[in-house]
Amino acid sequence: MRSFPERLRIALLSYRGNPLSGGQGVYVRYLSRALVEAGHHVEVFAGPPYPELDDGIPLTKVPSLDLYRAGDPFRRPRLDEFRSAIDVLEYASMCAAGYPEPLTFSLRAARLLEARRLEFDVVHDNQCLGYGLLRIAKHIPVVATVHHPIPIDRRLELAHAPDWKRSVSIRRWYHFTRMQGRVARRLPRLVTVSESAKEDVCRELAVEPGRVSVVHNGVDTELFRPLPAVQRVPGRIITTASSDVPLKGLVFLIEALAKVRTERPAELVVIGKTKERGPVARAIERFGLESAVEFRAGVSWAELVELYAHAEVAVVPSLYEGFSLPAIEAMACGMPLVATTAGALPEVVGNAGSLVPPKDAGALASAIGGLLDYPARRAQLGEVARARAMDRFSWTRTAEGTVSEYRDVIESC
Repeated sequence: MRSFPERLRIALLSYRGNPLSGGQGVYVRYLSRALVEAGHHVEVFAGPPYPELDDGIPLTKVPSLDLYRAGDPFRRPRLDEFRSAIDVLEYASMCAAGYPEPLTFSLRAARLLEARRLEFDVVHDNQCLGYGLLRIAKHIPVVATVHHPIPIDRRLELAHAPDWKRSVSIRRWYHFTRMQGRVARRLPRLVTVSESAKEDVCRELAVEPGRVSVVHNGVDTELFRPLPAVQRVPGRIITTASSDVPLKGLVFLIEALAKVRTERPAELVVIGKTKERGPVARAIERFGLESAVEFRAGVSWAELVELYAHAEVAVVPSLYEGFSLPAIEAMACGMPLVATTAGALPEVVGNAGSLVPPKDAGALASAIGGLLDYPARRAQLGEVARARAMDRFSWTRTAEGTVSEYRDVIESC
């Protein structure tokens, strides 16, 4: 058993850190801020795209070949870019249709931390679960956050695969999930973000429930807030889908929009981008909604808050969510919310929104239409949503719960 100081020295790892391309960057930025505000020292180790951090929080960049960079995905690196065996492994894995980033980031991070093992009291991994963590854990206590088990994504994508070739490609891409299960079962402590996600982590990764703790995510209620002075656009619906994958349920929302528009004017703003020939693009074409759906990618947080303020209803149509940052961001903005009952959404949304079954476009359309038609109901739900976000989901609470897990792991080592 080792003792620990009041001011912990924390290495926070994130193999991807861009806050505008998914929840990992949001988690890293706000958790690091809250930990520092609580008096701890945090250094972030991240791969590209690199996170945005508050001033004074050091960032150690963990460069990769950046094979999936925006505008040049699946690129072929120059020969002079290969500087280690890890680089060769990364490129070879991509060529074999795999996804190497969790593994190769963890190996690079292990190299860096082995040379700095005396500088940190604990290492906190953010969803990577690569083999390199097991090397790190030999010298420094490790806690890992699993926002949700990736095998669920794999299963949903396989269920929507159009043919056997696509199925083979998906299996190769998600081969890294086997590694993540093995690593998860060998780490002393996992943190996840909801009771629903805990059940899924234990089932999908075969982890004992006693080694998994729940610490909810938070939301910046000063940034994400109602903007009463902004005029709402009648019939406007908003949703966030950082990636065009079946998990997000966007195809069912497109179908629901078509149904909603048979009875009233409506339009949809999607925070994210779509694949040119993907299922969502085909659904938009099939229902003739080209002029009614707008995709907005790369927006700033301030722009996102303004987009919420212009909309009348927010929707989370996901087929699964381990937590859902978009849900609590919309709630903090005082948005009336329609969400599915998938995963942790009932636990997060509670009485602050209308809940419908996943994959049910008709139920989505009915709930959306009911809110568009009744301004008083929208106002009531918006007030409840704002209050619930402020009461239950703060990053200060997230930091307190996370530090408690750090101390337990340090003490047990």
